[in-house]
Amino acid sequence: MADLPMTVTEDRLPARVTIYEVGPRDGLQNEAELVPVEVKEELVRRLLAAGLPIVEATSFVHPRWVPQLADAEDLMSRLGEVGRDLPVLVPNERGLDRALELGCRHVAIFGSATETFAQKNLNRSLDEQFAMFEPVVRRAREAGLDVRAYVSMCFGDPWEGAVPIAQVVEVGRRLLDLGASQLSLGDTIGVGTAGHVTALVDAFGDAGTPVDALALHFHDTYGQALANVHAGLRCGITTYDASAGGLGGCPYAKSATGNLATEDLVWMLTGLGIEHGVDLTALLETSTWLAGHLGRPSPSAVVRALSG
Repeated sequence: MADLPMTVTEDRLPARVTIYEVGPRDGLQNEAELVPVEVKEELVRRLLAAGLPIVEATSFVHPRWVPQLADAEDLMSRLGEVGRDLPVLVPNERGLDRALELGCRHVAIFGSATETFAQKNLNRSLDEQFAMFEPVVRRAREAGLDVRAYVSMCFGDPWEGAVPIAQVVEVGRRLLDLGASQLSLGDTIGVGTAGHVTALVDAFGDAGTPVDALALHFHDTYGQALANVHAGLRCGITTYDASAGGLGGCPYAKSATGNLATEDLVWMLTGLGIEHGVDLTALLETSTWLAGHLGRPSPSAVVRALSG
């Protein structure tokens, strides 16, 4: 059984948080060596067994762009009925078609807060991306699916530098207006700080966005991810994206250490007395097992501390 921190609660923090596990999709998509579909299936099943309430399984992106996820149909078929309740990323209408064919019930789209990243990642302008997403969201909702929207580069862009808060709010609001039920604000290159998080969440509130429609997605490039989570908690945000073992990197940020590690997030939430429902021991075992398959140690501080 994993060691646990002493619990010391704080006033005005949420009683419970939902951890949105993105390791199988966002974490693995940057791996250069192809991970066997059998390993991916076991990873998803292990994460669910560890108590993670949401596990994003894969992306229906064209295999040419992300070869690591070319086995999306195979993976979802292997997961069977369990897989139909797991969110999948759909970049466009063709991706949605593939998700619908497999009976998926939850999809996500991936937008950009900046012009340059929209051009590089979506081959669309900042404005044109909404025209691409509109039929995806409309058709998904008509089919009874839930739709989540990610916004990347919310705190900084490697080509454009600082991103105006008003610009992020405008992009996010337009995605919500299309019909997305939740908006995940991504610090794609990990440059955000606690005060920036507070200012961005407050700006969305000032624009009329309810706090429960927002989620936060941090990378730990500069070691700020947990501090940023704490700022988000103080703002009332209750959904946080994380990746088991800190899996994943960012090709747009030098020295990026990947997503916020789920174990590190669980440790902090446990210490604050915030419910999350995750079995840290089972999660540690899963990340250690996966690190063995990937041939390198986990970058998660908690995994290193408790596995040493």
